[in-house]
Parts: sequence; structure tokens; C-alpha cells
Amino acid sequence: MPLNEADTRARLIEPKLKASGWTEKEISREFYYKANYPYTPGKIILVGDRTQRGKPKIVDYLLRYTDGFPIAVVEAEPEDSPPEAGLEQAKHYAQDLGLAFAFATNGHRILEYDFFTHTTRELTNFPTPKELWQRWKENTGLERPSAGKVREAPVVYSVTVAHSVGEEQSNPLLYPYCPENQCGKRPYYFQERAIREVILRIMRGQKRILLTMATGTGKTFVAFQVVWKLLKSGWLQRQHPERPARVLFLADRIVLRNQAYNAFSPFATGTSDPRHLIEGHPPNLNRDIYFGIYQTLWSPDEDGKRLFEKFPTDFFDLVIIDECHRSGWGTWREILDHFSSAIHLGMTATPKQDENVDTYAYFCAEEPEVFISPEDPSQGMWRPPAFQYSLGQGIEDGFLATYKVHRVRTTVDVEGLRLEDAIEQGAEVFIPEDVEPREIYTTPQFEREITLPDRTRAMVKHLAGLLRRFGHMEKTMVFCVDMEHARLVARLLQEEFGPETGLDNYAVPIISEEGEEARRWLEDFADSDKKAPVVATTAELLSTGVDVPAC
Repeated sequence: MPLNEADTRARLIEPKLKASGWTEKEISREFYYKANYPYTPGKIILVGDRTQRGKPKIVDYLLRYTDGFPIAVVEAEPEDSPPEAGLEQAKHYAQDLGLAFAFATNGHRILEYDFFTHTTRELTNFPTPKELWQRWKENTGLERPSAGKVREAPVVYSVTVAHSVGEEQSNPLLYPYCPENQCGKRPYYFQERAIREVILRIMRGQKRILLTMATGTGKTFVAFQVVWKLLKSGWLQRQHPERPARVLFLADRIVLRNQAYNAFSPFATGTSDPRHLIEGHPPNLNRDIYFGIYQTLWSPDEDGKRLFEKFPTDFFDLVIIDECHRSGWGTWREILDHFSSAIHLGMTATPKQDENVDTYAYFCAEEPEVFISPEDPSQGMWRPPAFQYSLGQGIEDGFLATYKVHRVRTTVDVEGLRLEDAIEQGAEVFIPEDVEPREIYTTPQFEREITLPDRTRAMVKHLAGLLRRFGHMEKTMVFCVDMEHARLVARLLQEEFGPETGLDNYAVPIISEEGEEARRWLEDFADSDKKAPVVATTAELLSTGVDVPAC
């Protein structure tokens, strides 16, 4: 009687994996397999006002060359089922995980699909870990490929690996991630892909790299793990043994700079801290990991010399540019040009659009050109980022919450506001002195060219009803048109809920103009353990990049 899938795995497949050098346990953190590995938690599905999870994606076996480097997937079939029945599923999992090798087996026959050569072959035994790793290196350009083996081999640069300490410890691709007991989490599958793609390009000598990842998918955590692997493996240091390896994390807001500084805290030990916040003149040149904002680096001293000019041009090996779609151009480009010899890693949540085409041209210049749509070559070609992870994919995988659009329009939004009629009816209307009045106003002009407090009150009243329905003590963000609008909405929500909650800061405006107080409010708002503020109204400060887990 043929074995079912569970018995096939236990009695036929796993013995073959072990015979080829793959271990069941993670004791050595090398050459092991993880069975029944769920790499997505399943989509969050709205059912009325409740949520439930869809099916997670689970691969039968994930093969890891080291704890920090997955390399292949294995799909198991029952003994009496041909391995061909599981091959397409194995290929799908491998493509999701960004892996080059996929196997399907019924315990007797093994089919391997190689994404480098786009070919299938039948095997009697699994390849050993060393065999797979060697093939991966040859095909990705880390070692010169065999003649004719890869039709489009990447440019091969010299790669220094100190074999004396073991490749698993000296190669940043293989080096372990920051331990979970230090970082509080392990990378998700898509974060592993992003980390791997960035480090591979760095090792091949690429100088400009772009990650496009949706807000909430952990770009800063990815950057941290990239730096962890590059520094802890000693790879950056070996590129210039005469001086230390150094990294600059560059943002355009203090809150984002500080957030990154905190994310890199595992680098600090009880005896030393390589991190440094760039606050002003004179620069500190004795640290390894720097965090700054453009405005500070641009600031001049009493002689007119700007702070960034006081750093040697080759001081940094890697410059990470956060929210690069809005940060790296115009005035600030001079800062990037000053450190032009460094690797520039740009991070953005914004896919390529007309307004950020320069960003993509700069960071993707060294990427190979590919068809925008392989199915429709007439759409032309482009140079994509090193890795992309979209909002839609994050929602589909279940790492990002799905959402429900609740569309509300007031009568003046539907019909427009005739200024003469509004004044006759005694409505409050405020028009800036330097703005020419219009006869009719529509939604795009409200709170920009004309302020209508009654409209705002009506919308806040409706919002208050939604908050009571879904939980008025749940952390909530309210995006407003500008600072004055944010202040008004916060005041109205405070009047609505302050008396019954007993909180003086139930709703607060967190806007850049508020300075230190806004930053303190933001820290409290982002802290899940702090009850208040409950509602943050904002014009732009929370628009991208700020981490508020409770939301």
C-alpha cells in the first residue's frame, strides 16, 4: 500500500535530505531544513465589522544554507503521486521567496527546477548544501560562471572573502541576522529577499541601489539588517583595512532620524556604542554609524562652511537615504555628491511616477533594463529597483491590514459652495486677504482657499460617531489639509471626548510647526502602552515613515 504524504515525508523524503547533508535541527544554524514553514500569515479578510485570516502560505520544506540564507524549497507529494504534480507549486513558492532552486518529490523521484537556467532535471538524491551554494555563487556573479553556463551572467567584480574565519562568518550573505533576543523579531520572507538583493549588489560592486517597499513593511528594519551583516561579517572593513567601516543614515525629519537611531540599538553594547546622532558643528569623526537630517548637515558654521563638508569625502562606505523620493534632490543633492564614493542605498514607499522619475534614474542606473510588461513589449523597457514590495502584496500576504473605505461628502462638497448664498445664510466663511474670492468653491478649495468651520464641525461630528462605533479609545490618525485645519479638528475632537474620558490630551495636533511638544506627543501616541493621546491630527508629519504599531 503506497504511503500517504505524511509517511512519505517521514520515511522517504527526510532521510534523503539528511543523506545529502541537510539537518533537521537548527543546532549549527547551517545546512538545515524547516518543515511546514508558513511564510505568510494569510490575508486579513473583513466580514462585516469583524476580521478573519485567510489561508497562510506554507512550504513543505525550506532549505537554509545558513540561518541567514535560505536557498531552496521542496514540495512533497504522496508516494503514489508523480513529482510533476507538485513542481509548479514548488516553483511558485520559490518565486515568492526569491530562491533559485525548487524541488518536487514523492520520495523516489526528485525533480529540480533551476531558475538560473530555466530547466528541469530528474535526480535520485538532493544536491548537498555546498553544491547548491556553489551553483548559486557561479550564477549570480560572485564567482566567475563556467563558460556558456549562464547566458546573461552579471558583471563580476572582485569579492574578498576571508576563508580563514570561515565563509559562513565572513560572507555577509551567509552571516546570521541580528538575534531575535536582541532585535525582538526575525525578518519576514520579503524582508529577507530585500536584504539579500541589496547585499548581493553591494558585493558585486554596485554603487546605487533602490528598495521600493510599502509603508509599514519595515524598510528601516531591512536597512538595519543589511548594515548588521555588512559590519558584523567584517566585509566592509576588508575593503579598506587601513580605516574603519562607516555608515550614514540620512533622513529629512528628526522623528525619522531618531526612529532609525533606536532601530539600530542592538549595535550598542554595555561597553561601547558605535552610533552617533549628528546634531551640529563640529562633527564627531570617531563613530561608525551616523544618523543625520539634511537640514543639520547643510547648516553652515560662522565661516560659512557647511557641516557635511567637514567630513572627508570618503568617510562613509554606505549612505542610506530614507524616503529618498522626496529627500535626495534639489538643495540636498550636494550632500550626496560630496559622499559620491560611498554606496547609496535609497529607500522609498512610492512606486515610479512622473514626479519621482529622477529618483529612479539615479538609484537604478546600474540595474539591467527589462521590459515593463513581458507580455506587452510595446510598453517599452525600464530599470527596476533591486526589490519591490507593494501595498497590495502586503495586504494579500496579510502583513498589512486590509481597509474599508467609508466615503462621506457634505452637501457643499456635492453641490459646491456659492459664496454669496453662504454669506446670506450666515455661515462662517474665512478667505485669506491675499486670495481673490471665487463665485463658487468646490472640495479642492476647501481649507486651502476658503475655511468653512461649519463644514469641519459637521465632518468631525460624523467622525466622532464612527469612533464611538469602532472604539473611541483606539489609536486613530486624522489627516488634515494644513496645520490650522489639524489644530481645529483636534480641538473639536477634544471637546467631544475630553469630558467623558477625563483626558486633557485625548486629541492633539502633531504637526511639524509644534516642535518639541509635537515630538513628545508623537512618542506617547506611538507607545502602545500609553493611553493618550488617542487621536493624532496631522497635516504632514505622520504622512510617511512614522512607526505607530497601535494603528
